[in-house]
Amino acid sequence: MKKIVYMDAGASWLKPKSVIDTEIDFVTNRYANAGRGVCERAGNVDNMVADARKCVADFIGAKSENIVWTSGATDGLNRIVNIITGQVWYNNNSTFTVSDLDHHSARLPWCALLKQGKIAKEFVCELDENLNINIDSIPKTDIFVITAMSNVVGVAQDVGAIIRAARAKNPNVITIVDASQYIVHKKIDVKKWDCDFMVFSGHKIGADTGVGVLYIRDIEKYMPDKFGGGMVNRVVDESDWVLNNAPEKFEAGTLPLTQISGLPHAIKYVSDWSGGTDLIHYIYDELSKIDKIKMITSRDACMLSFYIDGMHVLDFGALIGAYGICLRVGNMCASWTHKRLGIDGSIRISVGPWNTMDDAKYVVETIRKVVVK
Repeated sequence: MKKIVYMDAGASWLKPKSVIDTEIDFVTNRYANAGRGVCERAGNVDNMVADARKCVADFIGAKSENIVWTSGATDGLNRIVNIITGQVWYNNNSTFTVSDLDHHSARLPWCALLKQGKIAKEFVCELDENLNINIDSIPKTDIFVITAMSNVVGVAQDVGAIIRAARAKNPNVITIVDASQYIVHKKIDVKKWDCDFMVFSGHKIGADTGVGVLYIRDIEKYMPDKFGGGMVNRVVDESDWVLNNAPEKFEAGTLPLTQISGLPHAIKYVSDWSGGTDLIHYIYDELSKIDKIKMITSRDACMLSFYIDGMHVLDFGALIGAYGICLRVGNMCASWTHKRLGIDGSIRISVGPWNTMDDAKYVVETIRKVVVK
């Protein structure tokens, strides 16, 4: 059997046995719908969802009632747009600020509103020479999208300081944090950040695909963006109804229960991980010796990104894949970052708890074979 080395943790983590076993047990022995039954089994599922919600809340420094289940960060980021623009106080004269660190799902929904004339103006926050958000140049804005860690650059932003600077310009600014990469490497405290919204995907930390987290600080301030079963207390008539309290009022329809059951185990898994710094340092030091390889990330970044002089990243991906090595190649759904760098795409190495120093040595040896001819 071909040796497989998976170093694409930044795209999605491999699942620990504890997550897999829990989900199999839930589907096989404990499955029922949530919020829709009074039997013991349904009650146990309700308790499981509540316990998982508290686990997430504790993980990010929040309260359970501020945690909304989504299908992932992309779903959460798009829902935030719909939630904000669906409020009676929202108007089309609002401005929004983004940065060139943003993933497509963080920035494009707002760009689409601008194209449709449903928001007035876009500001692009300046980056310094190290591709960090320049806190001294943050504009006055109504809505501020902050990528806590770029999936290309791999450096944690000072989210709290960025938000304080934004609020100094406009105390009513709505701040949205994409923590999809940050959540893996750094501890989050949403209260210290003072953000209005925050998202991450479960699969980035070893949970299953199909479950994500949306944190909403002032959750009772907002009306939901979609309607359906499980979020309505009672309907009076066609124009009058009573919704359940938050967070349930934001959770129309059946939740991703199987995925939710495994999420607490993924949180423990990522919390116990040291971060793989030794592997990244080793690979960085060795690849830096190869002239054709041009590093994008610093040595102390949480991942390693580079490109190769004279070789297209997709060609490199095909060649390295033939040796059983799984890396990410392309624009990482981060087109603006690559435009800023003046390149079409990059190669990213990101490690997880399953990776070993033997893996790192094999990757370095194989890259050297492919690049040095």
